[in-house]
Amino acid sequence: MTGAGADGNQETDWLRLDPRTVLVRVVLFGGVLAGAALPVTFALAGPHPLWQAVAWVAAGVTLALLADIVAETVRLRRTRYRIGAERVELHTGLLVVQRRSLARERVRSADLTANPLQRALGLVKVRIGTGEHTGGGDSTLELDLVTRAEGERLRHELLARPAAAPEAPDHDPSLATLDPRWIRYAPVSFLAPALGGAAAGAVMQVSEWFGAQGKVIDWIGDRFQDVSIPWTILVLVLLATVAGAVGALGLWVEMWWNYRLEREPGGTLRVSRGLFTARSVSIEERRLRGIELVEPLGVRVFGAARVDAVATGLVKDDDDKHADLKNLLPAAERAVADRVAAQVLREPESPTGAPLAAHPRAARTRRVRWALGSVLVPVAVLVLLGLLLTPVLLYVAAGCAVVLGPVAVLFALDAYRALGHGVSGAYLVTRSGTVRRATVALQRSGVIGWTVKQSYFQRRAGVLTLTATTAAGAGAYDILDVGRSQGLTFAAGAVPDLLVPFLEPVPARDTPDTREARSTEG
Repeated sequence: MTGAGADGNQETDWLRLDPRTVLVRVVLFGGVLAGAALPVTFALAGPHPLWQAVAWVAAGVTLALLADIVAETVRLRRTRYRIGAERVELHTGLLVVQRRSLARERVRSADLTANPLQRALGLVKVRIGTGEHTGGGDSTLELDLVTRAEGERLRHELLARPAAAPEAPDHDPSLATLDPRWIRYAPVSFLAPALGGAAAGAVMQVSEWFGAQGKVIDWIGDRFQDVSIPWTILVLVLLATVAGAVGALGLWVEMWWNYRLEREPGGTLRVSRGLFTARSVSIEERRLRGIELVEPLGVRVFGAARVDAVATGLVKDDDDKHADLKNLLPAAERAVADRVAAQVLREPESPTGAPLAAHPRAARTRRVRWALGSVLVPVAVLVLLGLLLTPVLLYVAAGCAVVLGPVAVLFALDAYRALGHGVSGAYLVTRSGTVRRATVALQRSGVIGWTVKQSYFQRRAGVLTLTATTAAGAGAYDILDVGRSQGLTFAAGAVPDLLVPFLEPVPARDTPDTREARSTEG
């Protein structure tokens, strides 16, 4: 079918989705119905005979599947798309036809995903985006589903850019490929305990559905009837941790298997990965404003880090909770992370490895006070409750103070050692965090503003927080608790055009040949 649209008098062929999209959607909907049918059957089997409950549920499932087949067939027939010289258009809808289009010149991404069923049929979902953060989904178009070959054709056509310089004949486009040894960092991530807790919660929830939660609790109690309560809690926590570690290993394999990071002609970074659900994410280098080296505590203990992109137009994929579009490299050895970061930025050395300026001791004092306060407040509450209710809480308060106090101070000192900022060539570098330490290398040309924040307690300590504003990544990156003159001088030197008009140099009182920057509004 052909027609003329926003491309002037040029006629472009309208294309349709693959007919097998009906099969995929019906099978997925059938799986949802099957999952819901079991608890519904058991619920109906109470007041009614089992055969009658099964018959009612089977009839309901059959009617729902027939209705879904009709709806998906109509949707397929009413959905069409075309790639014109100036616009990408999509027409779809059941009762109300939706006509949406994106300007070709504003398209920034064309990402491909496919779950196991789609991969078995050779189909992919194509998500075309402009990279704009809009509320109504007007910045993306989804083609669900087309053939793998058609998806690759669309991706190459929409992201085709003239190469800035011809690549060498022996140039290897691959920047990184999967190293199976990286899987050892999965169990030490914060995802492991979260999955362990989720597994325990799932067991209790499922047992409640079948009215067996009491039996599960009694069975656990029988296993630990001769064990003290503290040891029982410790063993249960260890079992949940082991279950979480196993789950983290499985999730890592599913997310990162077949991983490959490569640079395509025309300046596009492509990340492909996934065991069951295949994902392909493309990032134009002209949208890249820097990188972020992330070191969660467990991963950092083993000398590893992951690499994320700081780029414009990367929006979280709400349809896929495991797809973080900014991930360039999973947790790997720090040397590997630095190498990949340097290659991504086309720099001989990664700016994240540059020496950074330390922050004043007042920043350390503030962190130690926060840490002690976070321990003393609950300890004080326990002491008060112990005086009012039972002396047992006094012993609990003492134990918390003895155990948590030194741990909190160690975390505070580590957080202070992590603080740093500096300039490495064309990049502004800032580092902070202890549970999640992050080192950000941001293009100085990508900084569009500075925000200077100083609370009452920061003014008393003589420190402030500088925030570099950019259109990429998180949008703002903090330099925490830096000295007042140190921070303002750094900001003025890193991006002179922004802050210099608001500063005036004045002679320092103690040394006549040094100067300090101060705000004209101070």
